[in-house]
Amino acid sequence: MKKPILGSHVGMSKSNKHGKYLIGSVKEALSYEANTLMFYTGAPQNSVRTATDKLYIEEFNQLLKENNINKDHIVVHAPYIINISNPVNQTTWDFGVDFLKQEIKRCEDIGVKILVLHPGARLKGDYTDALNALVKGLNAVASSQTNVIIALETMAGKGTEVGLSLNDFKYVIDNVNEPEKVAVCLDTCHMHDAGYDFNNWELIKEEINKTIGKDKVLCFHLNDSKNPLLAHKDRHENIGYGYIGFDNLLKVLWDEEYIDIPKILETPYVEDKPPYKEEIENLINKNFSKKVK
Repeated sequence: MKKPILGSHVGMSKSNKHGKYLIGSVKEALSYEANTLMFYTGAPQNSVRTATDKLYIEEFNQLLKENNINKDHIVVHAPYIINISNPVNQTTWDFGVDFLKQEIKRCEDIGVKILVLHPGARLKGDYTDALNALVKGLNAVASSQTNVIIALETMAGKGTEVGLSLNDFKYVIDNVNEPEKVAVCLDTCHMHDAGYDFNNWELIKEEINKTIGKDKVLCFHLNDSKNPLLAHKDRHENIGYGYIGFDNLLKVLWDEEYIDIPKILETPYVEDKPPYKEEIENLINKNFSKKVK
């Protein structure tokens, strides 16, 4: 069987101890023995961004090539401040569309094809109106996308989030003008907290096939959950220490139907240290032996 495509969230900043900007991102991933990675192009909570011509893209590409990391498997995560599902505040929606266009351009410059986006929240608006606002926003940015595909992330249902069910994503994909530019990122913690039981992974796969279709799954966020099923909390736990469990996450990672889809760890640091090297080793060896906590 093929080896899974497994990595983690890594830093992308001038001060990364592994190197500046994208150089540090790749070297950090390599320090975890990962074969892919995910990064933000700037702080996820604000709009401050360093120009892409200062990010060491050429060196980034060379490092990927030297270490046999397929660039098509690398993921960029859009910032949290984008909310194009907001149906009640035009200013917020306009900002989200404009800033998402900028993030798409940055991904195009870097050469990364997968851009994960939180669908957003309805706030005091109607749920269907929020999904329609999301469709409208995706239509508004589609002309900015040449190679980049937006992968909408499954959400836990915290607050007024939209995108709790696979049917939500089917609705969006069915209604956008250019469905080939929209896909889905399955976050295991979020799905568990929204009510998807990973004790029944085969049933979840059946629902994927009946709604969005397997081909629309561009990446996974592989996380355990601190909370029980249907908690709507969104609190990630380290692999094997939560309510989803090591064996269930192993099934997802090693599933032959999804073996070529990148899986990204977003589990919490332990005592200010990243757990990713140990978690990757455990998952690749199919043995919950390396202690994280």
